[in-house]
Amino acid sequence: MKPRIAIDAMGGDEGVPVTIAGAALARHRHDSFQFLLVGDEGEIKAALEKHPNLRAVSEILHTDKVVSGDDKPSQALRKSRGSSMGLAINAVKAGDASAAVSAGNTGALMAMAKLALRTMAGIDRPALAALLPTLRESDVVMLDLGANTECDARNLVQFAVMGAAYSRILYGFDQPKVQLLNIGTEEQKGTESLREAAQHLRDSDGLPLDFDGFVEADKINRGNSDVVVCDGFSGNIALKAIEGSARFVTDLLRNAFTSSLRSKIGFLVSRPATELLQHHLDPNNHNGAVFMGLNGVVVKSHGSADEKGVANAVEVAARLVEEDITARIRDDLARVDGQEIGAKG
Repeated sequence: MKPRIAIDAMGGDEGVPVTIAGAALARHRHDSFQFLLVGDEGEIKAALEKHPNLRAVSEILHTDKVVSGDDKPSQALRKSRGSSMGLAINAVKAGDASAAVSAGNTGALMAMAKLALRTMAGIDRPALAALLPTLRESDVVMLDLGANTECDARNLVQFAVMGAAYSRILYGFDQPKVQLLNIGTEEQKGTESLREAAQHLRDSDGLPLDFDGFVEADKINRGNSDVVVCDGFSGNIALKAIEGSARFVTDLLRNAFTSSLRSKIGFLVSRPATELLQHHLDPNNHNGAVFMGLNGVVVKSHGSADEKGVANAVEVAARLVEEDITARIRDDLARVDGQEIGAKG
């Protein structure tokens, strides 16, 4: 099946031309991709003039209604039916698209996706998962990053299952190493929910993952974990701290290399190394957060993503469709000691 991706062309800070350019780049890399471009028809057609390769495999679904970045989820839901974001998600629900990609309001996107696609059986709450750079060639999958501020042990175990399935699809790991984000690595550290989730994961031999206890925030990017699991409150804070540190290092290097003539000469000598560092820290190279646990694939692109970032988000969506992430999660849930994790009791 050729992936058909519904793209909210009106979401994001950079406007329709960048979103369309990103879709065109993804199409250039993968000639099997097809697209449903949702938004203002005039703007989309104007942007497509520069990308005949994309125009040939795209259908336009017109709407001039847009969910703004200031809209609360409740406000967005009221106008979801006719908005570019809502129509893109509903295309997945109706089977007119394989997945939806939007760079719009995160809270609104989650609310609309959950309402339209519903949560999978065996999953209590969907989670937002993203890729973070590490010292290894493979990134680390981290979830939840803001969808759920409070989580119990059952939620954390479900997140571990979903994150491991995602890691196996991306990198082909048979047993991804999973760790829980905590304030220490000792077994007695952390909240009751964290300790209970850790015990459940240790006791669940049937899962296709390797549970390796707790990890502290300063070790997330070291590459010792394939999946880091946390509640959305802690995860969002950790993510923003990591992103801020990356920007700080980049700006610090830029200032240092432009402070004097000697520094500028030093920059020319070390340019290959600094460009490699910049490439590694560029969020566009890791763009594409996934709403895990829904009956359909929805990917959140960063609002400030450039065309390369948009293309990466599209590729993430297509990969999850091709590998049937929903079926993988469903199968894994049934393998926890022969019991369904989501069952309460």
